[in-house]
Amino acid sequence: MQRPTGVTIIAVLAFLGAGFLLLLALLSLVGGALFSSLASSRLGALAGIGAVVLAVFLLICAVVDVVVGVGLLKLQNWARIVTIVLIGIGFLGSVLSIFSPFHVHVFFVVFLIRRLVLAAIYAWILWYLFQPNVKQAFGASGF
Repeated sequence: MQRPTGVTIIAVLAFLGAGFLLLLALLSLVGGALFSSLASSRLGALAGIGAVVLAVFLLICAVVDVVVGVGLLKLQNWARIVTIVLIGIGFLGSVLSIFSPFHVHVFFVVFLIRRLVLAAIYAWILWYLFQPNVKQAFGASGF
């Protein structure tokens, strides 16, 4: 069966996310190195360690994005399930952040609109991955 266009779009988004995470990891390493060279020895060392830990975490997330993106392109059902779980977590976080009482500031409306748009995109992806023709393309019968 031919791969649905929406699945290709979601896979491309996963690859773009991996690239963005890779860029953030590199910026974290550069920033940590710069800060560690400018700060006192103890604070600088702590900043360097923190930057490395953050960069490793971001690189792991980037690898997960690439693996899931390849799995989606190959129509592997495990990749669809992992995408549903990760998008579900993102959707939940986005919805919860909309109702957070800690975001009262001058840019509240801008951030609220951003969160609403993200929640809508997450909801669309979840809805799409549960469509019968998409599930059939992945060879899934249940979840």
